[in-house]
Amino acid sequence: MEAPKQQQQFAFLIFSILILLILNWFCSQEASAEGVTFDEAKLLRDEVSGMFYHAFDGYMDHAFPRDELKPLSCQGEDTLGGYALTLVTSHLPFFVHSPSLKKINILMMFPPEQIDSLDTLALLGDKERFTSSVEWISKNVRFDINKTVSLFETTIRILGGLLSAHLIASDYSTGMRIPSYDDELLHLSEDLARRLLPAFDTPTGIPFGSVNLLHGVDEHESKITSTAGGGTLTLEFGVLSRLTNDPIFEQVTKNAVRGIWARRSRINLVGAHIDVFTGEWTQKDAGIGTSIDSFYEYLLKAYILFGDEEYLYIFQEAYGAAMQYLFHDPWYVEVNMNSAALVWPLFNSLQAFWPGLQVLAGDIDPAIRTHTAFFSVWKRYGFTPEGFNLASFSVQHGQKSYPLRPELIESTYWLYKATRDPRYLDVGRDIVSSLQYGARCTCGYCHISDVEFHKQEDHMESFFLAETV
Repeated sequence: MEAPKQQQQFAFLIFSILILLILNWFCSQEASAEGVTFDEAKLLRDEVSGMFYHAFDGYMDHAFPRDELKPLSCQGEDTLGGYALTLVTSHLPFFVHSPSLKKINILMMFPPEQIDSLDTLALLGDKERFTSSVEWISKNVRFDINKTVSLFETTIRILGGLLSAHLIASDYSTGMRIPSYDDELLHLSEDLARRLLPAFDTPTGIPFGSVNLLHGVDEHESKITSTAGGGTLTLEFGVLSRLTNDPIFEQVTKNAVRGIWARRSRINLVGAHIDVFTGEWTQKDAGIGTSIDSFYEYLLKAYILFGDEEYLYIFQEAYGAAMQYLFHDPWYVEVNMNSAALVWPLFNSLQAFWPGLQVLAGDIDPAIRTHTAFFSVWKRYGFTPEGFNLASFSVQHGQKSYPLRPELIESTYWLYKATRDPRYLDVGRDIVSSLQYGARCTCGYCHISDVEFHKQEDHMESFFLAETV
């Protein structure tokens, strides 16, 4: 049995060397390309603004107040809780200093799951629509409904969106303060979070994946949750604790992180899925993509936001292990969390957040190389598929779609901020062109169900408005 494993590892090593040669060629080609001029950058900025309004108007005209837009048929659909998800949901990096957070003296930073289409209106300076949207949400959105929802998605999209919009609406320095606003979104946030708290009532402190907003956790609810689902809640709940002066929200989410980290392997890797009652790993594949990705992200950002040294310590230990066992320069693979044996030589589209996280951690050089590798996949197809097999150098069977994800775009942004290298403006231009040419449809932007043939699907996730544009 040892010989096939050695052959597989040797083949992957040869493949990695070939990829490095390809990337060197790609970099030389990109360096010689015509760069984005200042005037073109302004035009591209305006074009992205137009992309937002094409999709936002499509949602408001054809789908509101349902959760999401079906952009081909120009209809709405309820996909999460039936509470105008696309208007309320949250995403994207955003910074705002809030007087209500002066006690902790921080720059308010929300992660890539933290500014929604509501807040994108604020970023675009559209005070009239931002104000009317805040007022509509304040009067019409309620959470006392008999609906079972994802703890993870509801936290990062709904709770985060309400909190960030609250901070913008209540802060003079944003230029978007609403004089009549009286903390309505904060009250909604607290009500929602209290309805989510029963999910954390487990022997390990790691929460259930779903909870009913009216009745709590169903007795038949699955006891298996993902590492990302259990460990990607600290920012929103921590901010809520500071805004309400109630420590319970931060306590339960910090205990969840501790519960996951306490069950790491001897080489500091975590698996993908865990039993919230026994603490046993039910899927032992370790990686930086699906089911694990934002666990790493929230560790570092929780330290940046709250200054809590425990988060930094865990991040440094987890990051060091990831770089030692998962990094096959410039790609990342999935391995067994205990033995570090190779499981999947796969580029997973959710991995694309990683170079941006590395920039925040100050590890720029590998971020540059990995971003170049990831973008080479985008260049090849016009989009990144959900899975790209590094052994066959082709789209992974069954993972051909691109659901308008923002992760590669975010990493491009962070690398440009860190390096000011104009190549990242060129990347941005290429991504805008791909979205405009391949994803734009009648009332918004469509999922791409097959990146090889650019086949459109009648669905637009709320995070396209909230994060991608």
